Amino acid sequence: MPSTAPEPTRDVGHTDLGRRIAARRTELGLTREEVGDRCGTDASYIAYLEERAANPSAGSLVRLADGLETTVAELTGATTDQPPGRGTAWLDSDLVTLGETECRRLLSTHGIGRVAVFTTEGPAIFPVNYVVAGHDIAFRTSDEALLARAAGTEVAFEVDHIDDAMKQGWSVMAVGDVVGVTDGEALRRLDALARSLPWAGGHRTHWMSVTPVRITGRRVARR
Repeated sequence: MPSTAPEPTRDVGHTDLGRRIAARRTELGLTREEVGDRCGTDASYIAYLEERAANPSAGSLVRLADGLETTVAELTGATTDQPPGRGTAWLDSDLVTLGETECRRLLSTHGIGRVAVFTTEGPAIFPVNYVVAGHDIAFRTSDEALLARAAGTEVAFEVDHIDDAMKQGWSVMAVGDVVGVTDGEALRRLDALARSLPWAGGHRTHWMSVTPVRITGRRVARR
């Protein structure tokens, strides 16, 4: 009997294409069988693309991109060095204000966001890997970093998602004081929540936490 749940994304692809296919499929919550049905092919071929050094034809890539609701450029990594949102918006696009409950849902449990702080040289924004612990947003940095020196000040934390293929997206901003986490139990809990090492690399083990006092968000959608 075919599986009814999407296989977990794992680093099995021998190529970037395989990893991008698996990541996008999992993001949509689709099984390989479901992607195969969308593309007019077998689940075994989807598995082959994800797990082997495959070289599909241009036609296969187009059908695969359509089935995964994305573009060939996104699947092949052609947009890696380009900012998101380069496509043309729908003529009937609308900006919808989000409630706090929806904002917290979109923040989810982990990802990459940006922290805006004031420094002696003026405002600065830093991308960080983050986790959500209860009502707080936590991230790791190094002890000597500007972010660590911002402890005790008010900061803004922003996270967003842009879907170029569907021409839609959302943005959530949380504002609150940032503090350094020193409690042993809290540190162990955050280490357990963290699903990966910081993408920036280096010795980034200093946890900081933001307790939002204001959360706002907006979504770009078709009217």
